[in-house]
Amino acid sequence: MSADFSGQSRGLGVELYRGAVAYFTQLNRSGGINGKPVVLVALDDGYQPEPAIRNTIDLIRRGDILCLFGYVGTPTVTRILPLLGGGAGAVKPLFFPFTGAQPQREPPHHRHVFNLRASYRQEVAGLVNRFVSLGRKRIAVLYQADAYGRSGWDGVRRALAVHGLTLAGEATYRRGTGFDASMAEQVRILGRSRPDAIIVVGTYAPGAAFIRDARDAGLDVPIANLSFVGSENMLELLVSLSRERGLDYTRHLVNSQVVPSYEDMSLPAVCEYRQLMDAVDPAPPEGSDPHFRTFRYSFAGFEGYLNAVVMTRVLRNLEENPALGLVGAAESVRDMDLGIDVPVSFGPERHQGLDRVYFTTVEGDAFVPVSEAHWEAWRP
Repeated sequence: MSADFSGQSRGLGVELYRGAVAYFTQLNRSGGINGKPVVLVALDDGYQPEPAIRNTIDLIRRGDILCLFGYVGTPTVTRILPLLGGGAGAVKPLFFPFTGAQPQREPPHHRHVFNLRASYRQEVAGLVNRFVSLGRKRIAVLYQADAYGRSGWDGVRRALAVHGLTLAGEATYRRGTGFDASMAEQVRILGRSRPDAIIVVGTYAPGAAFIRDARDAGLDVPIANLSFVGSENMLELLVSLSRERGLDYTRHLVNSQVVPSYEDMSLPAVCEYRQLMDAVDPAPPEGSDPHFRTFRYSFAGFEGYLNAVVMTRVLRNLEENPALGLVGAAESVRDMDLGIDVPVSFGPERHQGLDRVYFTTVEGDAFVPVSEAHWEAWRP
C-alpha cells in the first residue's frame, strides 16, 4: 500500500489503512488464509506522484509482495498505472484504490485494477441529478487543479449535459492548499456566476477553507463534496471554527459517499466494523504524522474494512484454486454478501464491485444520511 500518511490528505490514508488492518488483524488471529497471515506493507507517498512511483517500483520488485492494495488519490494512482503491466519488471494487480477516477476503469489499464467503490462520474451524476430535480440548475464547480479535480469536473459537465445544461461557473485551487489559505478569490469567481449549488472536487482542508470563505461572503447555497474529501476531517475543522466564531459553517452541506453510513446499525458490516475498531484500535502506519488524531469510526475507515473483507475472499479463492491466478481469483467473486445489502461481483468484463452512491449531511455536529425532508429543504 502506498498512500498519504503525513501530508495534507493523511486523514484519508491513515483511516483507510486502519480500517483494513482492523479486519486483517482479526483474520490473522483466527488463522489467516489457511494458516498464512495477511501482511499489509504500508509506505507513505504524501499524496505526491513521484514518491508514489518510487514506492510502487520498490514494492513490485520485492519478491514477497503478492499485489498492490488500497492506494489513495487520483494524481498518484494515475501515474503508477503504467507500472502494473510489467513496467517495473513484474505484473502486479492493484486492488481497491481510494479514487473514483476513470483511467484505471478504462483501457488499457483496467485489466490490472479492481475497484470496489463507485466512480466519481457516478457520484457527481447523483448529486447533479438531485440538485436539478430540486430546481437548482445553475451548478458551479470548485476543483483541485490536477487529475483528481479534472476527473470530477469532467463528470459534472457530463451529468449536466444529460439535462441540457452547462456549468454555471468554475474555479480551481492548487493541490496541497491548507485550511489557513484564503479562498476569497475562488468565492468571488464562483459568486459572479450566481450559482444555486456548488460541487467541490477536493480534499478536506481546502474544502473547509472554501466553505468558510463562501459563508463569510454570504454565498449560502448548498455546497456538495465528493467521498474523497474526508468527511470527518473536514467536519472537525468546520465545527471547531463554528464554535470559535459563534457561527454555523456546517449548514447546507451534502457529501456523497460510496459506502453506507457507519451509524447504520441495521447493517451487519457496520456492526462488525465498529466492533473490530473498538477491539483492535489499529495504530497508524509507521511514518505517519505523530500529531494526527485518529477517528473511532470514519467513512474512509469503513471503506478500508470493506476492502479487506473482499480482498480476503479473493485470497481464499486463490488458495483454493491456485491455477486461477490472482486476477482469476478476483474475477470469480460472484454475489458476495458484504453485509451492506448490496452484493459484490467481479468478472472478466467487470472490475468494479459496487455502483451505489449515498448522500450525507450534517446534524448535531455529525454526518447523517440525507432524507427526503433534507432534499426538500434545499428546494429554492
